[in-house]
Amino acid sequence: MQYVLTASCQDRTGIVAAVTTLLAAQECFIVRTRSFGDPDTGRFFLRIEFHPTGSFSLEAFERDFGEVAARLEMDWRCLPKDRKLKTLIMVSKFDHCANALLYAARVGELPIEPVAIVSNHYDLAAPLAHWNTPFHLAPVTPTTKADAEAKMFALMESTGAELVVLARYMQVLSEDASQRLSGRCINIHHSFLPSFKGAKPYHQAHARGVKTIGATAHYVTGDLDEGPIIAQVTEPVDHNFSVQDLVTLGRHLESSALVRAVKAHAERRVFINGVKTVVLS
Repeated sequence: MQYVLTASCQDRTGIVAAVTTLLAAQECFIVRTRSFGDPDTGRFFLRIEFHPTGSFSLEAFERDFGEVAARLEMDWRCLPKDRKLKTLIMVSKFDHCANALLYAARVGELPIEPVAIVSNHYDLAAPLAHWNTPFHLAPVTPTTKADAEAKMFALMESTGAELVVLARYMQVLSEDASQRLSGRCINIHHSFLPSFKGAKPYHQAHARGVKTIGATAHYVTGDLDEGPIIAQVTEPVDHNFSVQDLVTLGRHLESSALVRAVKAHAERRVFINGVKTVVLS
């Protein structure tokens, strides 16, 4: 079995040596290692894939590595590489992003286990039924928003969901919900922001003659659409593109960016680094 060790701490001399020395002492073969030291924040980020070559106990490894981590003041985690991340998907009336995630999960592209779909509308219950993922309705009005978020957290508790994906969920999470989901909730939106806010952004972009469109996937924070960016994709366009052409291309870009972001998160390649992220390859 392979494992993935992730760690971050203040950058200093000897971090890699301390970690790899312990892995060698535990008779672990390093399959892949990536690291980055950020000179701006002074933080160091490390991801190592390894497999044991002798007898191995994860509990014993965690105990021994805990001593190294304490000395280096590390945030760290070690998990089996093949562990699938239980994921709750939230939608409204557009299904392209949800379908992309569910398909990628089914064919093994994404190491996630979709445990529930939650929507503030019933429109997608039938279109998404073929995925055989439980569909839950949680209407959102000014008076029911708190109840809808409570239902979301209750579903996370009952299903063991560790990640929430807003797959074109057209509602703003409350400040409290955003804080509780810090680093565990990914959103997708078109990359015209902060320009072309509000309704029909592709119509606005077409009217202004944009030459590039794209999509951004990011972690949710209390600052609307301004959380740490995980993935972005863009595509050049020109005067030949109609509004519908832009909308169609936008759907593909949104789906692509969201799948990339969820994949990076589920593979434990993303580290939050202040207001930005480090995504190791």
